[in-house]
Amino acid sequence: MAELAIHTTTVNLSQDHLQIQAYLAQPSEEGSYAGVVVLQEIFGVNSHIRDVTERIAKEGYLAIAPALFQRVAPGFETGYTAEDIEVGRQYAQHTKASELLSDIQKAIDYLKTLPNVKQNGFGCIGFCFGGHVAYLASTLPEIKATASFYGAGITTRTPGGGNPTITLTPDVKGTLYTFFGIEDASIPQEQVDQIEAELEKYNIPHRLFRYDGADHGFFCDQRPSYNSIAAADAWEQVKQLFKQL
Repeated sequence: MAELAIHTTTVNLSQDHLQIQAYLAQPSEEGSYAGVVVLQEIFGVNSHIRDVTERIAKEGYLAIAPALFQRVAPGFETGYTAEDIEVGRQYAQHTKASELLSDIQKAIDYLKTLPNVKQNGFGCIGFCFGGHVAYLASTLPEIKATASFYGAGITTRTPGGGNPTITLTPDVKGTLYTFFGIEDASIPQEQVDQIEAELEKYNIPHRLFRYDGADHGFFCDQRPSYNSIAAADAWEQVKQLFKQL
């Protein structure tokens, strides 16, 4: 299918007396489209996340990327230097799982107000920090398909503290695809094994992808760790996953 023409805008989501900025991309042609929430890395809703949001819209979805750092760093976006990584990590440490889930639900609620959205289930996709958050988001009742890319710490922690996110695996709704690079030192293969075991234990519809030669951030073509082969295959898997929406 040829890519669709799209248009983009920035919208505000009202949440707890706070306006959460979100980047919205949608097909220009009239129709009925499933919604997908795009979850950022620690670098904010930057050009890479906007590009992913647009790519999803071109495939025939309403795609929205809420600013997950709105409470601690409104308008924050940055690149991929060592300094950027340190700043982004600090902001991520100030997030809380309950607030992240609430913000994602607000993004879903916003999509539901649009006249061209399908109301029978939504998807989400996240990268890095957002990959971990996507695992959290997969527990929301309306999320029917989740793509989680190299989410570090799923087996060891959760944003804001508490039991590790992996303990929520029994609550996962719909289908969950996870993507990992075998060379990713931030996510040891033992942790990937644990995630796979939990998904199998609770009979969660899932697929888990491990890419030889791929490091953390392999999907982002703005990072030195970009792996075009792994990224291309993962994108095809994501497109198949979202076809069920």
